[in-house]
Amino acid sequence: MNFEIEHDACGIGTVVQIDGKQSYDVVDKALHIVEKLEHRAGKDASGKVGDGVGILLQISDDFFRKTLKKENIKLPEYYGIGMFFLPRNKLLLNQHKKMFEKFVEQEGCKFITWRKVPCNESILGQKAKDCMPNIYQAFIERPQNISSDVAFDKVLYVIRREFEKSCKETYIASLSSRTIVYKGMFLVSQLRNFYLDLQDKNYKSAIAIVHSRFSTNTTPSWQRAHPNRFIAHNGEINTIRANVNKMLAREESMHSEFLDENSSKILPIINTSGSDSAMLDNALEFLVMNGMPLEKAVMILIPEPWKHQDMDQKKKDFYHYYATMMEPWDGPAAILFSDGEKVGAVLDRNGLRPSRYYLTSDNMLILSSEVGVLDIDEKKIVKKSRLEPGKMLLVDTKKKELIEDYDLKNEYASSNPYGEWLDTYLLHLKDLPAPDKKTHIHSQHERDILYKIFGYTYEDVKDIILPMARVKLEPTSAMGTDIPLAIYSKNHLSLFHYFKQLFAQVTNPPIDSLREEVVTDTTIYIGSDGNLLKDKSDNCTVLEVNNPILTSRDMDKIRQLNQTGFKNETISLLFYRSTSLKEALDNLFIECDKAYRNGANILILSDKGVDEGHMAIPSLLAVSALEQHLVKTKKKTDVSIIVESGEPRDVHQFATLLGYGATAIYPYLAHECIEEMIQLNMLDKEVNIAIDDYNEAILKGIVKIAAKMGISTLQSYQGAQIFEAIGISKEVIDTYFTNTISEVEGITLEDIEKDLIYHHDRAYDPLGLSTDTSLDSIGFHKLRKGDGKIR
Repeated sequence: MNFEIEHDACGIGTVVQIDGKQSYDVVDKALHIVEKLEHRAGKDASGKVGDGVGILLQISDDFFRKTLKKENIKLPEYYGIGMFFLPRNKLLLNQHKKMFEKFVEQEGCKFITWRKVPCNESILGQKAKDCMPNIYQAFIERPQNISSDVAFDKVLYVIRREFEKSCKETYIASLSSRTIVYKGMFLVSQLRNFYLDLQDKNYKSAIAIVHSRFSTNTTPSWQRAHPNRFIAHNGEINTIRANVNKMLAREESMHSEFLDENSSKILPIINTSGSDSAMLDNALEFLVMNGMPLEKAVMILIPEPWKHQDMDQKKKDFYHYYATMMEPWDGPAAILFSDGEKVGAVLDRNGLRPSRYYLTSDNMLILSSEVGVLDIDEKKIVKKSRLEPGKMLLVDTKKKELIEDYDLKNEYASSNPYGEWLDTYLLHLKDLPAPDKKTHIHSQHERDILYKIFGYTYEDVKDIILPMARVKLEPTSAMGTDIPLAIYSKNHLSLFHYFKQLFAQVTNPPIDSLREEVVTDTTIYIGSDGNLLKDKSDNCTVLEVNNPILTSRDMDKIRQLNQTGFKNETISLLFYRSTSLKEALDNLFIECDKAYRNGANILILSDKGVDEGHMAIPSLLAVSALEQHLVKTKKKTDVSIIVESGEPRDVHQFATLLGYGATAIYPYLAHECIEEMIQLNMLDKEVNIAIDDYNEAILKGIVKIAAKMGISTLQSYQGAQIFEAIGISKEVIDTYFTNTISEVEGITLEDIEKDLIYHHDRAYDPLGLSTDTSLDSIGFHKLRKGDGKIR
């Protein structure tokens, strides 16, 4: 099973005693909720093995004291508990136990004991039984020099991260002084019956979060059941690849006292073998452990659609400030989260996962994926409501209060003068001065040669570029296609043709980018990310661009930008014909690293200057290869990639460039083509207006493509790799398009180079003879007959 293509749809619920009073009633009610969510929990063909069910609870102090007292163990005043899924192999089991005890001791804590969790294995289906881990709880004493549970949880986090890197066969479901997670590969009815602790009425909690997993195309496992350590999640994070890559790269740009002291122990932030929910949990946990309040961290990761909404200016400024450093983790999502003291719920910006809640007269909050999960006397219900798109609900059991969305967010929005910081440090492309110089335009002869080199056809010009420049819309075409796959074509198609757009399937709804324009945001930011872990005025020193498809005037503005925090350098994509494509890519990395060392944070990849002796690295290959290089070397969030290329001309090509890491694109040859058509009276428009209309049509097309995957922000779409490759070798994919789904292998780097040479030879005859520079018409969009056609 390829875990890159897995998605699931689930049921969630929480029961919270707002005043913090612990009781078994809270636990029992939550278990009843999950038992009612059977229709939201998957099972195998036998009907005896579920996709996963779990519950997150507060640690019940009285329960564990009484339980361990029976084994003559007295718990100290303050302690933490870990829930472990240990290996079934006895030797590994004992080795991992000893290893954990060693890490506890190294971090200045005292290990108390192991407890084998009492379980009823007989109720499990055979598949669940066959892969069932050894389930143990570990008890650790809080050192006297640590004064709070929050500080102790940070130490436990460090211990867990060290252990996880040393013992990959063991999974720690939770390790905390405040919360504990019971979960497994169950049917909904099996959670209560499997863990005997959950049947004991002495187990009391004021907080309970439950989750039932419905995997549409996922292999279930004990580890992948929810809740995670902080969240229970119903939905998908469609932008996960971009989010994870950027989060890993931020390890170099983020700083806090805790991180600087423990970086070698806790990094990497994200465990990339986890599910999208687990990786979101990793990111949230990291922010919290570095001192960010839980609810604030959730606001930053899953923001409201603030750009086009009428909202308080302070709140808009808060979101705007953090948008310069963190892209939304976008996709349909209803998320419950808790640190053991606070419990919250948040809905995605599109509201595509329902969450309804009741408040009762006995001071209880009951929230679930749907109503009817608990039988509650109508007389006891004080309020019925639902979570609205982008909104948050929070209960603080320490303060004994429920905090509504406005009050909650207003507190953080007012905590700093974010608006002043933005006014001082954020630059806007539209406001930058443009140089008083004419943009270089190729001659007709030079342009005809470039058309050949970049594979332009008559259809590209007449059926794609011209209509977009004329009516500001992508031309309508059939959804299906009956031309051969690029790997089978004899026409040496560009690399773009080997990539197919993914779209929302099964439980993951697409969005209507036209009717739901309020949630879409095309803003991108150019420059270096600030330090997400510390509020500073100059964190937002970036250049804001509302349309990533640039004009020549935009490029001139960026090239002459000479302010603190910005330095650009143009990196040529050209290489000698005698040089291999691999060497050219390696040289590209060297040049970009050199530019970075010299302070450049805007890299302009340009294929201008192609001649008889030079070819250009395909723009998509260059962008994706450099993106992966920057991610691996942890420079990604310090550098923006701008592509200056004659290659892209249709929506799909721009979408792939953005999807594989480009921040912005200047399609100089497409723009010159528009100007040429105006000169030939094929288009009756002023040049700048026609180019702006073409750019706008491209942008609308990209937004439509992202919307088909349930993504509403271009900032999150960048680098998200929402494509499947068909007909590219595994070596090329793994090296230059890392983590791209590819089920069918094909062309190698050498084959891509042969395609480049083919087009180069058609533009510049190797013997110096004249060449035919007229545009081909190969029937890509409309049927053509005869030799050399797409058929």
